[in-house]
Amino acid sequence: MQFNMDPCALQRAEQLMATIEQIAFWNSPVPQLMVCPVSNLIEAANKSACQLLQVPLAELKQTHASSWFNHCFTQLVVFTQETMMNGHAWSDTLSVKIAEQETPITLETLASQVELEGRQMIQFVFQDVEKIDRNRVQSDAERHYRSGIGQWQRMARIFQDFERENQLILDAAGEGIYGVDANGQATFINPAAERILGFRGEELIGRNIHTAIHYKHCNGNHYHVEDCPIYAAFQEGEVRQVDDDVFWSKSGVPIDVEYTSTPIKDGDQVVGAVVIFRDITEKKRAQRELVQALKEVDQLRQQLEMENAYLQEEISSEFNNHQIVGRSQAVRELVKQINLVAPTDVTVLICGESGTGKELIARAIHESSKRSKRSLIRVNCAAIPAELFESEFFGHAKGSFTGATSDRPGRFELAHGGTLFLDEVGEIPLALQGKLLRVLQEQQLERIGESSTRNVDVRIIAATNRNLAEMVAAGTFREDLYFRLNVFPIESAPLRQRADDIPLLAQHFLDKAGKRLNKPDMRISLAQLETLKRYDWPGNIRELENVIERQVILAHGQWLKFDDLQTETQQRTELNIAESAIVTASDLKQHERQSIINALKQARGKVFGRDGAAEIMGVKPTTLASRIKRLGIDVRLFKGEHV
Repeated sequence: MQFNMDPCALQRAEQLMATIEQIAFWNSPVPQLMVCPVSNLIEAANKSACQLLQVPLAELKQTHASSWFNHCFTQLVVFTQETMMNGHAWSDTLSVKIAEQETPITLETLASQVELEGRQMIQFVFQDVEKIDRNRVQSDAERHYRSGIGQWQRMARIFQDFERENQLILDAAGEGIYGVDANGQATFINPAAERILGFRGEELIGRNIHTAIHYKHCNGNHYHVEDCPIYAAFQEGEVRQVDDDVFWSKSGVPIDVEYTSTPIKDGDQVVGAVVIFRDITEKKRAQRELVQALKEVDQLRQQLEMENAYLQEEISSEFNNHQIVGRSQAVRELVKQINLVAPTDVTVLICGESGTGKELIARAIHESSKRSKRSLIRVNCAAIPAELFESEFFGHAKGSFTGATSDRPGRFELAHGGTLFLDEVGEIPLALQGKLLRVLQEQQLERIGESSTRNVDVRIIAATNRNLAEMVAAGTFREDLYFRLNVFPIESAPLRQRADDIPLLAQHFLDKAGKRLNKPDMRISLAQLETLKRYDWPGNIRELENVIERQVILAHGQWLKFDDLQTETQQRTELNIAESAIVTASDLKQHERQSIINALKQARGKVFGRDGAAEIMGVKPTTLASRIKRLGIDVRLFKGEHV
């Protein structure tokens, strides 16, 4: 049987069917999108899709479909290609990022290739996975209920009874408290928990609490429910206490918490747990600030201890300027130079013979500078082995080499804000001069074993008894380092060129030795002062101090005598006349070696300090130490030696 329909009626029927299809598409409870695969534009969307994406239809149709999947763009491309090839595709790995929501919504997506008004389109149909899970749980509960199982009712009554019996406590408690059933769903929440988490009670009750507030760690990694101590409480029936964890607020901000999860039982069956938690954000912040403060205090303590270890004894006198004793023209010129350069941060190079007081000049410059409130750190470059140079100067990290049992700042860090005095700078090995130059130029360094760069603010004062210009010409000292150090040169005059200062110096050292040796009434006659002035003092000021201290020890009365100095001078003159023949370098080296050995024997192997070999020879202890090292003399051979 055939039915013949009027063409107008047929057209009305088709229009009615199209209208029904549009209404069905728009009002479908399942979110749907029509996307052009060529232009990537959303051509149509239903009401559920607008609600899911939280965007009006007019605005949604102006956006590119891929913009909602930026964080999973690769999966979207693969999914679209599968749809175009097979005509349909399914996935549960795609997710959309909604504005103002930190966590993307995971979707179960079904796509089909359709033709719309002569164009190929892709129809996307979405389902919120979390919503699906909730619906399934609800369906399971209803099915269990319908099948006559009353477990859900019993669990609900247990938590209702708990909430009713403890309502006053729950309302008044300052800690957050919530209940969770055996499936992980929230059953009740107290006001404090609402305030801490930012959720209203009705937003969490019936919702999987782990998914809502405990879904990831503080570092952003996913928190698997199998690892959750709260779940463990009602799965294993044991109380779980956690002192350091995070819950996530409604706004997506992590909250530092400590909590206790206590299982709730119905007879022998565990039906859920009650969780009591406390916001410890301020507590942890205070702990971090305390740890940082203690760390800074420890660093300051370590630096002060190290600085104190390197502080040098200062010389004072009523006859001094900048603690430099003397009134000669050489001293007045020296003081003038100190006054000129001290207020600046200019690098100073002090040159002069051993024993002329180069360290005293460096200290005078430092004490007259704007850095005087910080330390002057002295480094004897001649006494540092080449293999320890970097560690001594720049510091090292714990474990960076054998013996590095702790972090240790170098001399540059200790001198930060102050002055670094590089004594005997000409003794630095050539291979290490480049590293020193780089730090001097950049004021930056790296500790051994560290990759981070540390900034330092250090003024450099260097001293040497060697001719650095000749060393540069000989290739044993870097020219660029020499120019970097020799910005403001100062010459430390030998004592023989400032004989007029000998009486003041002698009186200064006499007072000093008299106090130390408890002989305060010692005197030096004018005749003996003339004897001191006639002596050429090859050991300079240090030799003068040693000679006076020795005579104070040997004196039987108040008056000191220095007649043996003239004898020593005459002997040297006679020796020079008698031995006018040429002496080879080998003979000089052997003579120097024998002199040092004789002094070490007399001092029983002692180099530094009172009655040491350096004092006996009238030379600077560090200078003698470098000579002993250069000549390969083993000091241990003379320990306990009897003269």
